[in-house]
Amino acid sequence: MMKRYNFDNVIERRCTNSLKYDFAVERGYPASILPLWVADMDFRTADPILEALHKAVNHGIFGYSEVKSEYYRAVSSWFGRHFAWLPAEDWLVKTPGLVFALAMAVRSLTAPNDSVLVQTPVYYPFFSVIRDNGRRLVENELICRDGHYEIDFADFEAKIVENKVKLFILCSPHNPVGRVWTEEELKKIGKICKKHGVYVVSDEIHCDFTFNGHVHTVFAKACPDLADRTIICTAPSKTFNIAGLQISNIWIPNEEIRKRFQCEIDCTGYSQHNTLGLVAAQAAYENGEEWFLQCREYIGGNMTFLKGFIEQEIPQIKLIRAEGTYFAWLDFSDLGLERREIKELVVNKAGLWLDAGHIFGGKSDCFQRLVMACPRTTVEEALCRLKRAVSTTCFQY
Repeated sequence: MMKRYNFDNVIERRCTNSLKYDFAVERGYPASILPLWVADMDFRTADPILEALHKAVNHGIFGYSEVKSEYYRAVSSWFGRHFAWLPAEDWLVKTPGLVFALAMAVRSLTAPNDSVLVQTPVYYPFFSVIRDNGRRLVENELICRDGHYEIDFADFEAKIVENKVKLFILCSPHNPVGRVWTEEELKKIGKICKKHGVYVVSDEIHCDFTFNGHVHTVFAKACPDLADRTIICTAPSKTFNIAGLQISNIWIPNEEIRKRFQCEIDCTGYSQHNTLGLVAAQAAYENGEEWFLQCREYIGGNMTFLKGFIEQEIPQIKLIRAEGTYFAWLDFSDLGLERREIKELVVNKAGLWLDAGHIFGGKSDCFQRLVMACPRTTVEEALCRLKRAVSTTCFQY
């Protein structure tokens, strides 16, 4: 009998050392602020994951751990069922997080002062793993037409040629703009990268969250002829809300690249993985599908509610409708405010902690990112606060 999960349940997260809820003051925000910024969910994870963790905790020993083939079969089966993509077992390299994996990829595939390309606006840690490792950041800015982001392919290729780009980091689905790239778009990216000898690292951490009939295609599936120059980065952390358990699954078909990647990991001194992270990941992919499907449906409902509210109650703000991820990308440009004024409106008048658009790069000063993986009442409270703040603000046009 199918278990129905209650995603309307509001779970108190304060006083749990939650980065999202417990560190507002330390980060310069009022203690009373409503946080919808960092990308974790306000939902308790799936029962099969909790049961597996309880079993491990009750065993009471947390020594160094590794996994056997059952782990690979659980993860690969998920990708086979959901994306018709079956990676080989020897492609798998596990890391403590996806951003860690991006840094290892940058270090293993490029040399200091090499150019690395990203598509802005984009998940802001992309910038730090490039710059902090002494590489040159190159931006291919996405084009927003009528509330829909597109790739400027002419600029994409020109930036590769002009800057002798060695590596492209793809965000798929794209955070924060919510695009689910079509297979045709991915093939076009692959063709250009192959032509110019560019490696591709594809961040696919949000691959499970697609809406409105949009379908995620694994980059290596779309461009199999580029597989030897591709790294696919995945993790159960967003899908099952287990980011704090620190486990990601990185797929590297090329043996030589895989050895270089592993060598960079070894240089950090990191070896064995989080014992409970391994337990949770395997349980998630083996038995968490029921929870996930209901969770995705619920978040889809949040997205629909948000769209209706914005259009009817706050038409001064434009919503970039997400095809994937669990983020809402809100455009405040019609208010005629500068970046600091938007911050004043959102933080001090509405009492909301969102991610400001400028941190994602590109022409994003007038945008804010809002996390939708929370109970509907939380979404409604946030939107009501925003509506009051907008209605009581005097604008000069």
